Order: sequence, then C-alpha cells, then structure tokens
Amino acid sequence: MARTITKHDKSTRFTATGRRKTSVARVFLKPGKGNFIINGKVPELYLGNVSTYLNLIKKPLQAIQAENKYDVMAKVHGGGVSGQADAIRLGIARALVVVNAANKAPMKAEGLLTRDPRDKERKKYGRKRARKRFQFSKR
Repeated sequence: MARTITKHDKSTRFTATGRRKTSVARVFLKPGKGNFIINGKVPELYLGNVSTYLNLIKKPLQAIQAENKYDVMAKVHGGGVSGQADAIRLGIARALVVVNAANKAPMKAEGLLTRDPRDKERKKYGRKRARKRFQFSKR
C-alpha cells in the first residue's frame, strides 16, 4: 500500500492505491473544484455513464462533505468496469486519509477503507469451471 505525499507544480498532490478483483487504481488527489479524470477521460465516458459506478466513486468524498474540494485523477488498469470503479473508490478513500487523519473515522464507519477480498476461484481439473461439472449421462 504505497501512500506518498509529493510536491507537484507548487501544489500538494496526495497519492494512494486501490485494488479490487484484478483491477489496480493509482489515485492522485489535489485541492481543486471537484473534477474527475479517469485514464484521461471524464467518468461518464470511461464508466459508461452508469449511475451506480458514478455514485460509487464519489462516495468517499460525500462521506466527508468534500465533493467540491479536491480534483481526482486516476490511472486504472486490469479487470472490468465494476472492479475498476471499486478500485478507484478505495484509492480515493485511502488518499483522503493521507490528506487528513481525521477523515479515517467517517470513512471506516461507511466501510470505505475495507478492501473487498473476493476474487475469482481457480478452475479445477475434471470440471468445466471452478465448481461446475460436465453434464452427467446415465446411458
């Protein structure tokens, strides 16, 4: 969990990493007006304008009433849209804790600092997938 504070362009930039399934998101926060950029695109384009995902990535900022205080830039790769949205959410939450340790209590109460450990189960031999079996034929 790499959390660093770096000086960049005469303003402070806070960095954190979020993960979910096979997605990894590097999130950069800096004081601003509430702009979001994900891999060089606006969230509506990148996340397919799905309101569930858009609300998900804004939840950490809403938990501490800081929706228009920080600009968020995220670089994310791996997995699908759902895993990437969850990874971004965790990265934003972790970066906000780096900004101010007092943000930790409201985030923890909302469950935003917990990494979802669920992952895809590996395929087993003699089976179609992890648990599915081939069709049984009596005759």
